[in-house]
Amino acid sequence: MDNQHGTRRTFRKDKPIHYTFKIQSFSSLSKNSIDKWNSCDFEVGGYKWKLSLHPKGNKNKGVKDHLSLYLAVAETSSLPSDWEVKVIFKLFLYDQLRDKYLMLEDADGRVRRFHGMKTEWGFDQFLQLAVFHDSSFGYLVDDTCVFGVEIFVMKNTGKGECLSLIKQTSPSTYTWKIEHFSQLVNEIYYSEEFVAEDYKWKILVYPKGYGLRKDNSLSAFMSLTNSATLSSSKEVYVKCKLRVVNQLDGKHIEKALNLQKYVSTTSNWGWFDVVSLNDLKDPKKGFLVNDTCILEAEVTIIAVVDKMS
Repeated sequence: MDNQHGTRRTFRKDKPIHYTFKIQSFSSLSKNSIDKWNSCDFEVGGYKWKLSLHPKGNKNKGVKDHLSLYLAVAETSSLPSDWEVKVIFKLFLYDQLRDKYLMLEDADGRVRRFHGMKTEWGFDQFLQLAVFHDSSFGYLVDDTCVFGVEIFVMKNTGKGECLSLIKQTSPSTYTWKIEHFSQLVNEIYYSEEFVAEDYKWKILVYPKGYGLRKDNSLSAFMSLTNSATLSSSKEVYVKCKLRVVNQLDGKHIEKALNLQKYVSTTSNWGWFDVVSLNDLKDPKKGFLVNDTCILEAEVTIIAVVDKMS
């Protein structure tokens, strides 16, 4: 920044990740009356940068008794006329005796905006010259010093999402009476289609089980049948319940999906082990009466997410 208000000074062991600027025979800058020296250009985040050092302080700003150090955008002529780039940056000076770095940054993590009228930001009073030249501090040893920088470019990706929560959520229910259950021969059966909040659903049933539960349990899944019409950026969040109705005493078996995401490529969620085949076929249990099994489904749409790209 252009003044010392809100500057944070700390030390760390890690080397700056983006660029280091080593100067040997530092005293030659003063001997040759060089008031400003720019590093070579380097690239970070798709932009060219340079470090700008004023070894006796920035005279244009009346700085005395301090080093002034700035980060500047280089090669601005190649950028559009309305260019701007927002960054968070840190400037460093190496303590060669203790193998650590003095780090200066904005105390509040402020984002700095570089543009055509403001091509550099930094610290007028980076470090007192008396401290810098005192070899016991380790910054200037054998007339050599090392500066550094880290730059984090804040690019607007345009990405985001819109979460639309359903204000009045009420379940859509559907009852599927599967008759002649013992005569079912196919691996999978589909219920009729039903609607919940403009989305179409079916129950998928594997009478003899699916996957690891094959020949052991009845498996069932809730299928969003029009998932293919969802854009790749849309997600539908639902709560689902599936009951196997006990036709004798009302002690139903109930399975639930508390909050499940349906997308264009994933349209089925459910349960491999809704009820064991032994319990289902046991006439005393009440789940299969007159060779009829009754399933009840509840689907509640909780939210819809539209991703923005």
